[in-house]
Amino acid sequence: MQPRHRGLIASFALAVLLPLAAAVLYLFAVAEDQYASTAGFTVRSQENSGAKDLLGGLAAFTGTSNASDSDILYEFIQSQEMVNAVEAQVGLRAHYTQGWPGDWAFALWPESSAEDLAWYWQRIARIAFDSSSGLIEVQVTAYDPDTAQAITRAILEESQTRINALNQQARADAMRYAEGDLEEAVERLKEAREALTRFRTRTRIVDPEADIQGRMGVMNNLQQQLAEALIEYDLLAGTVAPGDVRLKTAQQKIGVIRDRIDIERQTFASDTTETGAVGEDYPTLISEYERLIVDQEYAEQVYRVALTALELARDDAARQSLYLATYIKPTRAEESEYPRRFMLSGLAGLFLLLSWSIGALVYYSVRDRS
Repeated sequence: MQPRHRGLIASFALAVLLPLAAAVLYLFAVAEDQYASTAGFTVRSQENSGAKDLLGGLAAFTGTSNASDSDILYEFIQSQEMVNAVEAQVGLRAHYTQGWPGDWAFALWPESSAEDLAWYWQRIARIAFDSSSGLIEVQVTAYDPDTAQAITRAILEESQTRINALNQQARADAMRYAEGDLEEAVERLKEAREALTRFRTRTRIVDPEADIQGRMGVMNNLQQQLAEALIEYDLLAGTVAPGDVRLKTAQQKIGVIRDRIDIERQTFASDTTETGAVGEDYPTLISEYERLIVDQEYAEQVYRVALTALELARDDAARQSLYLATYIKPTRAEESEYPRRFMLSGLAGLFLLLSWSIGALVYYSVRDRS
């Protein structure tokens, strides 16, 4: 056997076999058994779709997005706040430091800080999240099955507490927005009604359309009287002499009626009060009146919508619109599943073999060129 072959075998033994044997010995003889507990849940909401459809979507602020709430919960489970809450309930540091320093690879060191515990939490709590459906599945490993189950239960309890907080905040926001919208609607309705009242006070007309209909009735009556006077004049003209007093009286009556008709016609477009008008021309009055009526009707509609939205917000506030739906209750393991000794041993052997192979190839490549 050539010296280079002996060196290659020696390096293989030192770089692969010896570290692999140490890793296997540690995994099977030193590393303590760990038990897994699994829980699955998602965020669900109670939607009052019928009332929201009636509002045409204006009350959509009272609802929430399930996917968004699940995203919040997913981030919350990984946060240090969750770690601190579970630590207060279960005692994570006391449990996971019991294997130190023997099981140094999987245990938590006793002098660990809150940040270290949050980092270690990512190792013992594995979270699977489906963003499309909002399903969250949590698996926790511990040195005994009861502790693992207690940790998953604590995660569920803290998640429900956070959902309740989101509920309370959503209800408070919905009520605040609905009350604010209602106040604005009330003020708009008051302004619209006050503007209409000022118009009626200024013009002394309750309804210009009704007033103009009354004036049209007067015009029609005058037209009828004029027709009767003309007929009467024609009858007199055929029976009496041209200078008869009755004929002159009939002519005067016709003239007076025609003058009155002209005056009444002037009141429709006149902006003076000398002819009996209201001081403004009727087209302008009707245009202003119609605008005020439209403003008032719109303000009344907005007020009704805001009032309905407030009732909807109160109805949502009376019940829990968000809740945590658990589809996998915290399980209790009967056998140890972790650490995965055979898989870790295989990965360690593969990594050592690849590292040794690359190192040997590089070494002999450089040696042959030199």
